[in-house]
Parts: sequence; C-alpha cells; structure tokens
Amino acid sequence: MPGSKEIRSKIKSVQNTRKITKAMEMVAASKMRRAQERMRAGRPYVEKVRAICGNLSRATPDVVHPYLVSRESATKTVGLIVVTTDKGLCGGLNTNILRAITTQLRSWEAEGIKAQITVFGNKGLSFFNRIGGKIVSHSVQMGDAPTLEQLLGPIKVQLDKFEAGELDAVYLAASDFVNTMKQEPRIRQLLPLTADEGLDRVDPDHAWDYIYEPSPEEVLNDLLRRYVEAVVFQAVAENMACEQSARMVAMKAASDNAKKLIDELQLSYNKARQAAITKELSEIVGGAAAV
Repeated sequence: MPGSKEIRSKIKSVQNTRKITKAMEMVAASKMRRAQERMRAGRPYVEKVRAICGNLSRATPDVVHPYLVSRESATKTVGLIVVTTDKGLCGGLNTNILRAITTQLRSWEAEGIKAQITVFGNKGLSFFNRIGGKIVSHSVQMGDAPTLEQLLGPIKVQLDKFEAGELDAVYLAASDFVNTMKQEPRIRQLLPLTADEGLDRVDPDHAWDYIYEPSPEEVLNDLLRRYVEAVVFQAVAENMACEQSARMVAMKAASDNAKKLIDELQLSYNKARQAAITKELSEIVGGAAAV
C-alpha cells in the first residue's frame, strides 16, 4: 500500500484536475446556449432559400443549371467538405464523424472514386494530413462565432471545380445537433442538388411564378450559390453547438469521475493513516511492556 504522503499528493493532483474540468464544464455550458441560439437563428433562412430554389427550379424549366443536373457519366472524382472542431476535449464528436468519413472514403476507393477534400477545423486538418488525404482548401481557428466570410474561400474552391467539370459531385460531412446529449454524424450530397435537399417537395400544381431581373440564369446562379453557402454555414453553426454540448457533457463526466477517485483515495489515505497510528501505538505498548 502506498504511503500517506504519496496518497496526499495524488489527492491534491486530482483535486486540481477537477477544478479545471469543472471550470471547463461551466464555460462550455455558457457557450453552448449562445451556439444553440446562433444555430436556431440560421435554420429559417436555410429552409426559406430551399423553398425558393424549389420554386425556381420548377418555374423555369427552360433554364438548366449545372447544380441541378446529375452527371450521366460514371462518378470518378468527388469533393468532400468536412466540418470538425478546432479544439479537443469534446468526447467522441470528432471521432464519430471522422470514422464515418473513413468508411465512406474506403467505399469510394473500392469503386475507383477519388476525393478532393475541404476541411473546416484543426482536428479534421490534422487527420487528413496524417492519412494523406488530398486537401484542396481549408479554414481553421474560426473562433466561437464563425462568420460566412471565413467559409466563402474554401467553399468557392469546391464550387469552381464542380462547375469546371473536375468534380462529379460534392458531399458535406458534419455532425447534426439533435439535443444536448446526442449529436449524429451525417454525410449528405450537396451537389448536384437532389430531392433530399427539398427541391422536389414543392407541389407542381401550386408553383410560384416569378418576374426575373436581370435574367433567370443570373438569378438562379446567384441563389443556388447562396443556398450552398448557407447550408455549409449552417453545418458549421450546428457543429459549434455540438462541440460545446459534447464538451460540457465530457467535462461533467470527468468532474464526476474525479470526485469518485478523490473519495477512493481519501478512504485509502484514512486506512494508511490508521495503520500507521496503530503501528506506533503497538510499538509504544511493546516498549512499555519490555521495560
């Protein structure tokens, strides 16, 4: 059994660690509320742009936008936009999304499909550098409140490659915020836009009619670009809410475990101290009896 001095040192060390995890839990809880507010504030805009894109795609059948047309040839190269966190200590959030991405990359590799990757977040950038992924653009250190300006450059790289025909499809991999205790990794197709994105949910018998200025092509082109940018920005906002929620839960679990460990060490310390006292008393009694 370790000595009382060593146990006292361990207790002090765990107590200091618990102070840190408790403080991080409180900070994450505060940031989580603000991140959830930003996430919920962006959802109506994305839903409205989705509905307008659906109406426009049906209202102008003579205009065929490349974002709405599936490539007939076999898919050879795809773009992948990955959203991760800049910091760790957030449970299995990054691990889950990167595991899902790894599985998808292996599936594409088996089909002879290559991926060009855009990464948001330090954790994803480090991961793909480690495994040798082809990174075409990235953005890191976006802070607690990312802005659209920080995302436009990396997103534009993927959009330009898709319009130039270098990519047959573009996918978005991010964590969806379900609730404080649950975040789900999700990989979905971003381009070309599919029925999953809500573009075919518009009732064809009640479609809107529009007057275009300057032209249907320019309006549709700008609107679809804004839609893609809004979807990626919303994914980053949801990932931020996921990060703070996961960190709060992880730090609370760490604080609880530290408290249990302190109690166990305190019990061991009391036993060691009692054993030392008993030994000293035995020695005193034995010495007195010998005299």
